[in-house]
Amino acid sequence: ASLSAPAWDNMNAAGPRASAGSPASSLEPTAGDLVKIVIPGGSGHVGTFLSTAFHRDGHEVVVLSRSPQSAPWRVVQWDGQNLGDWAGELNGADVLINLAGYTVDCRYNTLNRQRIMDSRVDSTRVLGEAVGQLERPPPTWLQASTATIYAHTYGPPNDEATGVLGGSEPDVPETWRFSIDVATAWERTFDEANVPGTRKVAMRTAITLVPDPGGAFDILARLARLGLGGHQGDGRQYMSWVHYEDLLAAVYWLIDHADMEGPVNVAAPNPLTNHEFMRELRQALGVRIGLPATVWMLEIGAAFLKSETELILKSRRVVPGRLLESGFTFQYPTWKEAAVDLCSEWRERRRAGRGAN
Repeated sequence: ASLSAPAWDNMNAAGPRASAGSPASSLEPTAGDLVKIVIPGGSGHVGTFLSTAFHRDGHEVVVLSRSPQSAPWRVVQWDGQNLGDWAGELNGADVLINLAGYTVDCRYNTLNRQRIMDSRVDSTRVLGEAVGQLERPPPTWLQASTATIYAHTYGPPNDEATGVLGGSEPDVPETWRFSIDVATAWERTFDEANVPGTRKVAMRTAITLVPDPGGAFDILARLARLGLGGHQGDGRQYMSWVHYEDLLAAVYWLIDHADMEGPVNVAAPNPLTNHEFMRELRQALGVRIGLPATVWMLEIGAAFLKSETELILKSRRVVPGRLLESGFTFQYPTWKEAAVDLCSEWRERRRAGRGAN
């Protein structure tokens, strides 16, 4: 089954709004275009908007979750570690998109480190075992990975062909090396999966910006509105990012292009410094003042929020070499236009939320 025609044409025509309550697709897929998509870990922030978009477009969506909750699509129990009845959902499925993994937005203490590592490695391992035993395995497996796998750098951008993987940078915090260990173990487990009938793509995704409550963009926008939207640290660190609509379009693209295998960077083609990023965000919000935050201030704030400063201070300069070479077109290639769109939608959702209360 092909996804590109209805999904990609609709992306370029208007751009999907994958949140609950968004308008339906203006181009309905035909029966021949409909596929079954299984999404382990699809109950998280990114998984929910992908599931919503796929469901809206008429595809059969099955989410595998440790804690199933009611949803417009089917949600099936699994533990992310052991084979079970859930594996039957993959037999005859068209696409597997594995997003399972404990959140990295936490303090990297011993317990959380174990959760972060095990949730990614174990779920990938058991999915490989399941797919390898199926009579009709899914022909495509898209695996979540992360742009954090690349080295902290202020130098040339990292693409898939020439990018430098992290782990050996001098003078970086130990917690940053832990993130590299997780990313490399995650991809190594994926590579080791013996699934000869299935094409595998590791999506090295940058921070995905969605204007929903509680997400990264919501936090940044709220800080900027309060006058705290200046640069963080020295502001020289690069920020790689992707608009959520471009992530969705890239997923459709990867599903439909059988020549795409191995690591693929899913990030907007124009990363920019933190200083520039925050300036454009303030302009899009109409905020004139943005107080900067020093490293020590960020350390205190991260401890209070039970997070890590790596999420802000590591310089991620990642570009989507393979996507661009394949002919993929970003709807939001630069942060300025993405920020304007996200801020507009963020305001609309806030107004809608207040109106509903």
